Amino acid sequence: MDLQNVGVIGAGVMGSGLAQNLAQTRHRVILVDVSEKILDQAEQEIRKSLRFQGLFKKSQPAEDPEEVLSRVKLTTDYEDLKSADFVIENVTEKWAIKRAVYAELDRICPEQCIFAANTSAISITRIGSLTGRAAQIIGMHFMNPAPMKTMVEVIRGYHTSEHTLATAKALLAQMGKEGIVVNDSPGFVSNRILMLTINEAIFVVQDQVASAEEVDRIFKTCFEHKMGPLETADLIGLDTILFSIEVLYESFNDSKYRPCPLLKKMVDAGLWGRKSGQGFYNY
Repeated sequence: MDLQNVGVIGAGVMGSGLAQNLAQTRHRVILVDVSEKILDQAEQEIRKSLRFQGLFKKSQPAEDPEEVLSRVKLTTDYEDLKSADFVIENVTEKWAIKRAVYAELDRICPEQCIFAANTSAISITRIGSLTGRAAQIIGMHFMNPAPMKTMVEVIRGYHTSEHTLATAKALLAQMGKEGIVVNDSPGFVSNRILMLTINEAIFVVQDQVASAEEVDRIFKTCFEHKMGPLETADLIGLDTILFSIEVLYESFNDSKYRPCPLLKKMVDAGLWGRKSGQGFYNY
């Protein structure tokens, strides 16, 4: 399957990581965001990430950042997606924003273009209903940091075709990744379980049962997890955690998904984790 031109919507931490990964695997990338400032930051993040990769992978030849970036087109114009074979959408977990984005993608992208929603909680079937190509909509839940993580949660919507699934798997293989295919349900597997764990860990801190450091140390030393739930929350972004848990609460109408008040307070205070410089830890 000839997937040369790949659109990436959203140039935040995940979007810039995916753009880097795709460019390093010789794809031509169209990285779209609403702000030139965000795109400039994404370019700097890719440069920095490539330098770090050179330090950690000394057995492999270092890649020239300029050569990698030459395969990434940074743009605020959705019209640049007219040549896209495949689009990965990474915008914030707000339905109104996603609805507007998919209307633009459906209007501009070629008829055969496949859309992958890199969402952590929103139903892929519901996203498919926003377009005239529901069979070509699939979920691809990448993990951070995208260039380093080799496994992806792939979500089949109600109308997702076998061709779409095979094409998504082919793109992942080209990126050096594998996919685990699951069926569509809010939160899928990973976040339906992870968000409950993180939310409950925040309740533990709020109720003064233990500090953030103590919670994470228990998970790392007792269960041998590489990161504790609150370190993971800071990495993902507390704003994203709140959006995701709210989607689960709304979707299932189950009180077990109610967001912890401390999580809401921290998001309101701008304490979003690594992306803002402070969350449960200082960065």
